[in-house]
Amino acid sequence: MKKIIAVITLAFLVSISCSKDSTENDSNGVVKANNKKALGTSAHDLLSEDKFDTLLIELVYVEGFEPSAAAITNLVSFLNNRLYKSGGILVEKRAIPSPGNESYTIAQIIAIEEANRTHYNEDGQIAVWAFFADAKSSTDTNTAVVLGTAYRNTSFVIYENTVQKLSNSPFKPSRTILETTVINHEFGHILGLTNIGTPLQSDHEDAEHKRHCNVTSCLMYWESESGNVLGGVVPQLDAQCIADLRANGGK
Repeated sequence: MKKIIAVITLAFLVSISCSKDSTENDSNGVVKANNKKALGTSAHDLLSEDKFDTLLIELVYVEGFEPSAAAITNLVSFLNNRLYKSGGILVEKRAIPSPGNESYTIAQIIAIEEANRTHYNEDGQIAVWAFFADAKSSTDTNTAVVLGTAYRNTSFVIYENTVQKLSNSPFKPSRTILETTVINHEFGHILGLTNIGTPLQSDHEDAEHKRHCNVTSCLMYWESESGNVLGGVVPQLDAQCIADLRANGGK
Protein backbone atom coordinates (compact mmCIF):
# COMPACT_ATOMS: atom_id res chain seq x y z
CA MET A 1 0.00 0.00 0.00
CA LYS A 2 1.30 3.43 -0.91
CA LYS A 3 2.19 5.52 2.12
CA ILE A 4 0.96 9.10 2.15
CA ILE A 5 3.35 11.37 4.02
CA ALA A 6 1.62 14.06 6.06
CA VAL A 7 3.83 17.14 6.08
CA ILE A 8 3.74 20.09 8.43
CA THR A 9 5.55 22.91 6.77
CA LEU A 10 6.17 26.61 6.32
CA ALA A 11 6.41 29.10 3.51
CA PHE A 12 8.87 31.91 2.91
CA LEU A 13 7.28 34.93 1.31
CA VAL A 14 9.09 37.84 -0.23
CA SER A 15 7.34 41.16 -0.89
CA ILE A 16 3.99 39.75 0.20
CA SER A 17 2.60 43.22 0.80
CA CYS A 18 2.39 46.00 -1.76
CA SER A 19 3.89 49.41 -1.05
CA LYS A 20 0.52 50.72 0.07
CA ASP A 21 0.32 48.01 2.75
CA SER A 22 3.63 49.10 4.27
CA THR A 23 1.99 52.29 5.57
CA GLU A 24 -1.58 51.02 5.85
CA ASN A 25 -3.28 52.01 9.12
CA ASP A 26 -6.77 51.29 10.37
CA SER A 27 -9.09 53.96 11.75
CA ASN A 28 -7.39 53.74 15.15
CA GLY A 29 -3.92 54.21 13.71
CA VAL A 30 -2.92 50.55 14.03
CA VAL A 31 -0.14 49.72 11.55
CA LYS A 32 -1.30 46.53 9.85
CA ALA A 33 2.08 46.11 8.16
CA ASN A 34 3.51 45.03 11.52
CA ASN A 35 1.60 41.78 11.09
CA LYS A 36 2.67 41.30 7.47
CA LYS A 37 6.37 40.67 7.96
CA ALA A 38 8.58 37.68 7.25
CA LEU A 39 8.07 34.49 9.21
CA GLY A 40 10.03 34.46 12.45
CA THR A 41 10.51 38.22 12.78
CA SER A 42 8.08 38.49 15.72
CA ALA A 43 9.50 35.51 17.63
CA HIS A 44 11.04 37.57 20.44
CA ASP A 45 7.93 39.74 20.79
CA LEU A 46 5.80 36.61 21.16
CA LEU A 47 8.14 34.83 23.56
CA SER A 48 8.90 37.76 25.86
CA GLU A 49 6.78 40.57 27.23
CA ASP A 50 9.26 43.32 26.50
CA LYS A 51 6.64 44.95 24.22
CA PHE A 52 3.50 42.81 24.53
CA ASP A 53 2.12 41.23 27.71
CA THR A 54 -0.98 39.76 26.03
CA LEU A 55 -1.45 37.43 23.06
CA LEU A 56 -4.69 37.33 21.07
CA ILE A 57 -5.19 34.45 18.64
CA GLU A 58 -7.80 35.28 16.01
CA LEU A 59 -8.99 31.82 15.00
CA VAL A 60 -11.15 31.85 11.86
CA TYR A 61 -12.52 28.67 10.34
CA VAL A 62 -14.70 27.79 7.39
CA GLU A 63 -18.16 26.69 8.51
CA GLY A 64 -18.05 22.97 9.33
CA PHE A 65 -14.29 22.91 9.87
CA GLU A 66 -13.87 24.20 13.40
CA PRO A 67 -10.95 22.62 15.26
CA SER A 68 -11.78 20.66 18.40
CA ALA A 69 -12.03 22.54 21.67
CA ALA A 70 -9.46 20.14 23.14
CA ALA A 71 -6.90 21.02 20.46
CA ILE A 72 -7.27 24.75 21.20
CA THR A 73 -6.99 24.10 24.93
CA ASN A 74 -3.81 22.13 24.21
CA LEU A 75 -2.42 25.02 22.15
CA VAL A 76 -2.99 27.52 24.95
CA SER A 77 -1.31 25.14 27.42
CA PHE A 78 1.65 24.72 25.04
CA LEU A 79 2.03 28.49 24.72
CA ASN A 80 1.68 29.15 28.44
CA ASN A 81 4.62 26.81 28.99
CA ARG A 82 6.86 28.75 26.59
CA LEU A 83 5.67 32.40 26.49
CA TYR A 84 5.86 35.21 29.00
CA LYS A 85 2.41 36.78 28.73
CA SER A 86 1.26 37.98 32.15
CA GLY A 87 -1.81 39.57 30.57
CA GLY A 88 -2.94 36.19 29.29
CA ILE A 89 -3.43 34.26 26.06
CA LEU A 90 -6.82 34.84 24.50
CA VAL A 91 -8.52 32.95 21.67
CA GLU A 92 -11.29 34.56 19.63
CA LYS A 93 -13.10 32.15 17.30
CA ARG A 94 -15.54 32.76 14.47
CA ALA A 95 -16.75 31.05 11.31
CA ILE A 96 -16.86 32.34 7.73
CA PRO A 97 -18.67 30.91 4.69
CA SER A 98 -16.70 28.67 2.37
CA PRO A 99 -14.79 30.55 -0.35
CA GLY A 100 -15.62 27.60 -2.62
CA ASN A 101 -12.07 26.52 -3.39
CA GLU A 102 -11.10 22.94 -4.25
CA SER A 103 -7.57 23.73 -3.06
CA TYR A 104 -5.67 26.71 -1.72
CA THR A 105 -2.50 28.45 -2.81
CA ILE A 106 -0.71 30.61 -0.25
CA ALA A 107 -1.72 33.65 -2.30
CA GLN A 108 -5.39 32.66 -1.87
CA ILE A 109 -4.88 32.12 1.86
CA ILE A 110 -3.37 35.60 2.14
CA ALA A 111 -6.34 37.09 0.28
CA ILE A 112 -8.71 35.46 2.79
CA GLU A 113 -6.67 36.87 5.65
CA GLU A 114 -6.69 40.35 4.10
CA ALA A 115 -10.48 40.23 3.74
CA ASN A 116 -11.29 38.79 7.16
CA ARG A 117 -8.56 39.63 9.67
CA THR A 118 -9.67 42.16 12.27
CA HIS A 119 -6.94 42.06 14.96
CA TYR A 120 -3.44 43.50 14.68
CA ASN A 121 -0.74 44.43 17.20
CA GLU A 122 -1.72 47.30 19.48
CA ASP A 123 -1.54 48.58 23.05
CA GLY A 124 0.56 45.81 24.58
CA GLN A 125 -1.29 43.05 22.73
CA ILE A 126 0.26 41.00 19.93
CA ALA A 127 -2.17 39.31 17.54
CA VAL A 128 -1.86 36.06 15.58
CA TRP A 129 -4.13 34.95 12.74
CA ALA A 130 -4.99 31.24 12.39
CA PHE A 131 -7.15 30.06 9.48
CA PHE A 132 -8.72 26.59 9.27
CA ALA A 133 -9.43 25.77 5.64
CA ASP A 134 -12.11 23.57 4.09
CA ALA A 135 -9.91 22.27 1.24
CA LYS A 136 -6.43 20.91 0.68
CA SER A 137 -3.19 22.68 -0.12
CA SER A 138 -2.53 23.24 -3.82
CA THR A 139 0.89 21.62 -3.31
CA ASP A 140 -0.52 18.22 -2.30
CA THR A 141 0.53 15.22 -4.37
CA ASN A 142 -0.50 11.57 -4.55
CA THR A 143 2.15 10.67 -1.98
CA ALA A 144 2.46 13.75 0.25
CA VAL A 145 -0.08 16.14 1.73
CA VAL A 146 0.44 19.39 3.63
CA LEU A 147 -1.42 19.73 6.92
CA GLY A 148 -0.44 23.28 7.82
CA THR A 149 1.74 26.20 6.75
CA ALA A 150 3.15 29.20 8.65
CA TYR A 151 3.64 31.99 6.12
CA ARG A 152 3.96 35.35 7.93
CA ASN A 153 5.29 36.59 11.25
CA THR A 154 1.84 36.24 12.82
CA SER A 155 -0.10 34.10 10.35
CA PHE A 156 -0.62 30.41 9.69
CA VAL A 157 -3.13 28.10 8.03
CA ILE A 158 -4.28 24.60 8.96
CA TYR A 159 -5.74 22.49 6.17
CA GLU A 160 -8.49 21.18 8.43
CA ASN A 161 -10.22 19.28 5.62
CA THR A 162 -7.07 17.20 5.14
CA VAL A 163 -6.55 16.79 8.90
CA GLN A 164 -10.07 15.40 9.23
CA LYS A 165 -9.54 12.95 6.38
CA LEU A 166 -6.38 11.63 8.02
CA SER A 167 -7.84 11.13 11.51
CA ASN A 168 -10.54 9.43 13.57
CA SER A 169 -10.62 6.14 11.68
CA PRO A 170 -8.85 2.76 11.95
CA PHE A 171 -5.03 2.94 11.68
CA LYS A 172 -5.20 6.75 11.85
CA PRO A 173 -4.60 9.07 14.82
CA SER A 174 -7.36 10.73 16.82
CA ARG A 175 -8.42 14.07 15.41
CA THR A 176 -7.51 15.95 18.58
CA ILE A 177 -4.00 14.45 18.64
CA LEU A 178 -3.36 15.26 14.98
CA GLU A 179 -4.88 18.75 15.23
CA THR A 180 -2.84 19.54 18.33
CA THR A 181 0.36 18.32 16.70
CA VAL A 182 -0.13 20.37 13.55
CA ILE A 183 -1.34 23.54 15.28
CA ASN A 184 1.48 23.49 17.84
CA HIS A 185 4.03 22.76 15.11
CA GLU A 186 2.94 25.72 13.00
CA PHE A 187 2.95 27.99 16.04
CA GLY A 188 6.47 26.73 16.69
CA HIS A 189 7.46 28.20 13.31
CA ILE A 190 5.80 31.50 14.30
CA LEU A 191 8.02 31.38 17.41
CA GLY A 192 11.07 31.15 15.15
CA LEU A 193 11.75 27.41 15.18
CA THR A 194 13.88 26.01 13.81
CA ASN A 195 16.54 28.65 12.99
CA ILE A 196 14.01 31.07 11.54
CA GLY A 197 14.08 34.11 13.80
CA THR A 198 15.03 32.22 16.96
CA PRO A 199 18.78 31.56 16.72
CA LEU A 200 20.12 28.05 17.22
CA GLN A 201 21.90 27.36 20.50
CA SER A 202 23.12 24.00 19.18
CA ASP A 203 23.34 22.26 15.82
CA HIS A 204 19.94 20.59 15.43
CA GLU A 205 18.50 21.95 12.17
CA ASP A 206 17.58 19.16 9.74
CA ALA A 207 19.97 19.43 6.79
CA GLU A 208 17.43 17.86 4.40
CA HIS A 209 14.35 19.69 5.69
CA LYS A 210 15.49 23.19 6.55
CA ARG A 211 13.81 25.11 9.38
CA HIS A 212 12.91 21.84 11.11
CA CYS A 213 14.51 19.96 14.00
CA ASN A 214 16.50 16.83 13.19
CA VAL A 215 15.26 14.99 16.30
CA THR A 216 12.56 12.60 15.06
CA SER A 217 10.60 12.70 18.33
CA CYS A 218 10.51 16.51 18.44
CA LEU A 219 7.39 18.54 17.68
CA MET A 220 9.41 20.48 15.09
CA TYR A 221 10.33 17.42 13.04
CA TRP A 222 9.13 17.86 9.45
CA GLU A 223 6.71 14.90 9.33
CA SER A 224 3.52 14.78 11.38
CA GLU A 225 4.08 11.14 12.29
CA SER A 226 7.04 12.11 14.44
CA GLY A 227 6.84 11.05 18.07
CA ASN A 228 3.93 8.68 18.57
CA VAL A 229 0.93 10.38 16.98
CA LEU A 230 -0.62 7.07 15.96
CA GLY A 231 -0.25 5.89 19.55
CA GLY A 232 -2.11 8.89 20.88
CA VAL A 233 0.81 11.06 21.98
CA VAL A 234 1.41 14.64 20.85
CA PRO A 235 5.14 15.21 20.15
CA GLN A 236 6.79 17.70 22.48
CA LEU A 237 9.61 20.15 21.86
CA ASP A 238 12.99 18.56 22.49
CA ALA A 239 15.53 20.12 24.87
CA GLN A 240 17.41 21.85 22.04
CA CYS A 241 14.33 23.66 20.71
CA ILE A 242 13.39 24.72 24.24
CA ALA A 243 16.91 26.07 24.76
CA ASP A 244 16.54 28.12 21.57
CA LEU A 245 13.26 29.63 22.76
CA ARG A 246 14.65 30.47 26.20
CA ALA A 247 17.63 32.22 24.68
CA ASN A 248 15.23 34.35 22.61
CA GLY A 249 13.16 35.50 25.58
CA GLY A 250 10.85 32.56 26.25
CA LYS A 251 10.39 30.20 29.20
